[in-house]
Amino acid sequence: MSNRTLVLDDALYDYLCGVSLRETPWQRQLREETATLEMARMQIAPEQGQFMALLVKLMGARQIIEVGTFTGYSALSMAQVLPEDGKILCCDVSAEWTAIAQRYWQAAGVQQRIELVLAPAEETLSARLKAGGVGQYDLMFIDADKTGYAEYVELGLALLRPGGLLLLDNTLWSGRVLDAHTSDLDTRALQALNKALLHDERIDLSLLPVGDGLTLCRKR
Repeated sequence: MSNRTLVLDDALYDYLCGVSLRETPWQRQLREETATLEMARMQIAPEQGQFMALLVKLMGARQIIEVGTFTGYSALSMAQVLPEDGKILCCDVSAEWTAIAQRYWQAAGVQQRIELVLAPAEETLSARLKAGGVGQYDLMFIDADKTGYAEYVELGLALLRPGGLLLLDNTLWSGRVLDAHTSDLDTRALQALNKALLHDERIDLSLLPVGDGLTLCRKR
């Protein structure tokens, strides 16, 4: 019994993954390849990908937006559980990283469920709003530049249907959100966002200690 979230050491984390993680071969291979890259720290945790896929299934989500795709693990995790008529709009600016993503999406047979747009996300999302996308999406995952999170949240709340889910990655930021004297712009942006979300009456809120902190916002 415990009245607070358990801190996982390496052994307990390995146990958690050993008794619960159900990666497909494509997920595992993508994760292992990404681990060899210089920017491997940008990869989400595999148990987070599985949790997000479960949320997609629980919601019956069909229309998803991802802001920040990197090598495509999170998009792959969600695309694998989408129905045939489901679609993920992936917003990124890196042709290099997303080339890896596309290779694995193709191998897993989910490429037809993913639309990749290489352009600044605020431009892509604003264009979708102008094209009639208001309230047309079920779920949005944000894992991109931290100073842009506040704008992505506003765009996301406009694009999501009532009851839609907004997921924000890195909201615990390896504990750096505790530094009240930081001058780091990313950290300050996350600190401000976390405080703003606490008092935002447009959403139901939960911040979970999954990965580097995963915030769930349900649009009311």
